[in-house]
Amino acid sequence: MDNQGDKSGKTPNLDNYVVKDPEAFARNVAHMIEQAGKAASAWVEPREKGLKRDTLADPVTDVVKTLSKVSEYWLSEPARALEAQTKLFSSYMVIWSNSIRRISGEEVEDVVKPDKGDKRFADEDWGKNAFFDFLKQAYLVTARWAGDLVENAEGLDDHTRHKAAFYVKQITTAASPSNFLLTNPELYKETVASNGENLVRGMKMLAEDIVAGGGDLRLRQSDLTKFSLGENVATTPGKVVGRSEVAEIIQYEPTTKEVFRRPLLICPPWINKFYILDLNPEKSFIKWAVDHGHTVFVISWVNPDQRHATKDWSAYINEGLRFGMDTVEKATGEKSINAIGYCVGGTLLSAALALFAKEGDERIKSATLFTTQVDFTHAGDLKVFVDEDQIQALEKAMSAEGYLDGTRMATAFNMLRSGDLIWPYVVNNYMRGRDPVPFDLLYWNADGTRMSAANHSYYLRNCYLDNNLVRGMMKLAGENLSLADVKIPIYNLAAKEDHIAPALSVFEGCRYFGGDVTYVLSGSGHIAGVVNPPAKNKYQYWTGGKPNSAFDEWLAKAAEHPGSWWKHWGKWIEAQDPERVPARRPGENNIEILAEAPGNYVRVRV
Repeated sequence: MDNQGDKSGKTPNLDNYVVKDPEAFARNVAHMIEQAGKAASAWVEPREKGLKRDTLADPVTDVVKTLSKVSEYWLSEPARALEAQTKLFSSYMVIWSNSIRRISGEEVEDVVKPDKGDKRFADEDWGKNAFFDFLKQAYLVTARWAGDLVENAEGLDDHTRHKAAFYVKQITTAASPSNFLLTNPELYKETVASNGENLVRGMKMLAEDIVAGGGDLRLRQSDLTKFSLGENVATTPGKVVGRSEVAEIIQYEPTTKEVFRRPLLICPPWINKFYILDLNPEKSFIKWAVDHGHTVFVISWVNPDQRHATKDWSAYINEGLRFGMDTVEKATGEKSINAIGYCVGGTLLSAALALFAKEGDERIKSATLFTTQVDFTHAGDLKVFVDEDQIQALEKAMSAEGYLDGTRMATAFNMLRSGDLIWPYVVNNYMRGRDPVPFDLLYWNADGTRMSAANHSYYLRNCYLDNNLVRGMMKLAGENLSLADVKIPIYNLAAKEDHIAPALSVFEGCRYFGGDVTYVLSGSGHIAGVVNPPAKNKYQYWTGGKPNSAFDEWLAKAAEHPGSWWKHWGKWIEAQDPERVPARRPGENNIEILAEAPGNYVRVRV
């Protein structure tokens, strides 16, 4: 790297790029290679023993097949291909010309700049050093050009275009110069300053994470040693008062003398664990609800194994949701219940409500849905992974063990935001050799769950692939379900930046319910939009009229409110039935106490 001038004509200091102790550096490179060998052994060993089978071919095949359709459009017409290539190369030439002008001391504007909030290029040498500035701009131009190829390709169906855009985003994010030692000035300087000790630590961490993943990389996003269930996460006091093959039912200790007559039953997603709603006392929705007079029960789903292979949605309704309702009734004597469903737990709850309506089970009197989709027409990027070919491949993989391994689902979710949830940790952990900081949310995110084969297959086919619930084609217990049969009041919460259950998707689902629906839009995303305690005074939420117009029209007329939606929900739920009774405690009415909260099922890790 030459002494190129920066944008002000000054010469940057290149001392930080020169190895000061070649002997120590060579020694650490040898240690790094030794640790890399251990990482390779950790990957190879379970495969040699037949304990791990790779299924990489299926997703790679889909990527190639999808991007080939984009290529066909551009290559089918030589003039079109030449125009696209010319556009890219002309941008390169402008960047190169600007670099030459900068070396001569001229002030020049960048051809392209990172998006607002892009933290990858924060180091000053991405701008001061002409070499790294050229790499940065060439990368950004190429990434945007590749995205434009997908957007401007004609003749693609919506699903193929969605997949192509997603795959291109994954590829360009992975190819960023910020992810590589020799093309990232910050990494380069840290490596020189430590004589390569960071690389030794990084390779050691890589080997440890492959061992922890049983032969697959389990990317650590938080210092997991700093958290313990029941001690500093999931600490709200309660008891396990019911247990089936698929669920434990937790009843929480009251903190008020009186409580609402109607108990509150929470149905969380079985993808990840329930304690996202009970991370710590300051963030806990469960504790907040208890402190505001609710008798709270929560379903804690089993982490399934081969024994649960045939447990489908009917089983999760009967042995989870219905079992929870029976337990609530036994524990409190109440036949009227308020229910909450979160994400896929809300989808299950919605389907169950339609089934209960046909059966005449009227115990649930109101339902609250957190970032829940019932109409999957406008589902988020997870839809990329769902088509007939991919589902068949997944079902074949699940048939061997009877479940989907939790690491595969975790990887899929991390890929939705790979620029935030994958590559920063690859760089921090394995190149800088730094331990990630303790963060309870990412501890929870890493505490993944398996999914029973029957349950996951039913979900993908009936929801993402065929959208059967809103078409009246979803069948449970021999009944075709209709959400129009659900007449109870519904509080439907969406999050504005949600990439899993997009706000538009949640909004469109409102129209299928047969009763009154209150649509509320929270700021932030799938997690922070829900877990937003009022004391933090963060984000905002929007309320408006009936959700029966176009989403953009509703939002344009909606009223914005600062802070958390929790208090708004509190008023809504109290309006359903404000009557109060003396507080109930776990163990009353001869209910057996099976364990202390957070229970046993939640402690099973993948």
